[in-house]
Amino acid sequence: MPDVPSYLADYADLYATNPREAALAWFRDAKYGLFIHYGLYSLVGRHEWLQLREKIRPADYAQLAHYFEADHFDVDWITDFACECGMKYVNLTTRHHDSFCLWDTHTTTFNVMNTPCHRDLVDELADACNSKSLGLCLYYSHGRDWKHPHAPNNDQWGGKARPEYDTFEPTYATGAGHDLDIYLDYMTEQITELLNNYHPVAAIWLDGIMVPLEPKDEQGNVIEGFDPRTDGDAFKCQQLYDHIHDLVPHALVSYKQGYLGTEDFYAPEHKAYNRFGDPIGETPGEICTTAGGGWGYTAGHPYCTADELWEKLRDARENNCNLLMNVGPLPDGSFPDEAIATLRAVGKRLQTEGFPGE
Repeated sequence: MPDVPSYLADYADLYATNPREAALAWFRDAKYGLFIHYGLYSLVGRHEWLQLREKIRPADYAQLAHYFEADHFDVDWITDFACECGMKYVNLTTRHHDSFCLWDTHTTTFNVMNTPCHRDLVDELADACNSKSLGLCLYYSHGRDWKHPHAPNNDQWGGKARPEYDTFEPTYATGAGHDLDIYLDYMTEQITELLNNYHPVAAIWLDGIMVPLEPKDEQGNVIEGFDPRTDGDAFKCQQLYDHIHDLVPHALVSYKQGYLGTEDFYAPEHKAYNRFGDPIGETPGEICTTAGGGWGYTAGHPYCTADELWEKLRDARENNCNLLMNVGPLPDGSFPDEAIATLRAVGKRLQTEGFPGE
């Protein structure tokens, strides 16, 4: 029998014959996970879309790396806390739209090893999750990248692909000089690193779906009714999905509310839906949500109450979905006190009452 990932220990018999089915069975039973949005944007506390909203140039934004220390990003505490709260998996933003990587990648110097932190946070979290039988899910910004020269541009794709600077950004390839395939190869290389170097990966969780879903015509208008299932998968997502499954047969794939319909699970924001108008119950579902405001640390924004979080759990379970509840760590990597109190209170309630509606 092949080595069974610790989080799939209860599904060992099924894993021996079909690792992906074992992972899907685990996912349906997991019900509750912890989402962590952490990166350079956390230092400023003005939302993870800071660079786009405030039109900060890539070179200027990159200066934040000089101050990224993450002194209190403690993976042992985080994973112990997740277990205490009744969560079965943790999902970390390995790379958000700003392109900054939280792992020791050889694809770019714009990563955590070139900061005062100088720690591979993905590696640390993977080890901690494995030791406590938690699933490790890796968020990865696919449709958006505000640094890479050949990432989607606003003149070709909708969905706020790039910040709209007042003047030309010389680091962005444009026109005939822009080659999306270079960016797609770059992403495949990064995701391959994550799958090969960190074990065990429970899921690759892709974000940025509105960009590939909103291609523009030659006049710059969004093509209404575009469907990648019939009109062409320019982002070669099926190739990527197959590559992920080939590398790690038990690793699941999600692309928010669905791009091709071949994803292993849907992960819409805040409520149960998918983009095809199909019942989400036919495919495993996960509602990702946050306390409001930003997903990354947003200074001054309150966290939800325990009662409010309980209702989020109730809604998810009534729709036969997991709940992936977000925390935006403070600049130093620690969790806000308010978030700790709410999640801990709900965890205690789960211990005595079980999940709402069950």
